[in-house]
Amino acid sequence: MEYSVHECPKRYKDDMMNIFPGVDTTGILIVPTCQNSAVDLVRVGEEVETEKDRLLERFCNWAKAVCEKLDKKGFWSDYTDPCSGLPMRTRESQTVYGEVDALTTLLGYQTANAGCCKVILHPKWGSSIYPATMFTKAPVQDLQEAIKEVEGELSKA
Repeated sequence: MEYSVHECPKRYKDDMMNIFPGVDTTGILIVPTCQNSAVDLVRVGEEVETEKDRLLERFCNWAKAVCEKLDKKGFWSDYTDPCSGLPMRTRESQTVYGEVDALTTLLGYQTANAGCCKVILHPKWGSSIYPATMFTKAPVQDLQEAIKEVEGELSKA
């Protein structure tokens, strides 16, 4: 799983307050992740749905574990459900986080139209990509330590 860490751009500050009501979003970090899928996710069919389910479960297991490590250190964190764009831990929100727009802004990824939707084009994987995002108020070093611990634990499972 690829990930990167970004300070919240000014253009997303209001969005962060709406997505995470009641949370002081000053200094929030955005952690977009990308997983290479075994099939092109623009396609449709049972094979595509099975792959999306596998990648969703992998991301949720990873993000939940990272958030739990950060909780233990006293840092707020959350992640979005890639299917709905809604936060998984801050249940008061009905504001959707736009993965496609964020990856375009944060990473400069290109997009393509697929019917009525825009899809991300990863520079190496094209549309065989599953994007999902977590957020935290932890310092970068604490976040990276938590990720390293979780990746070590998940690789043994």
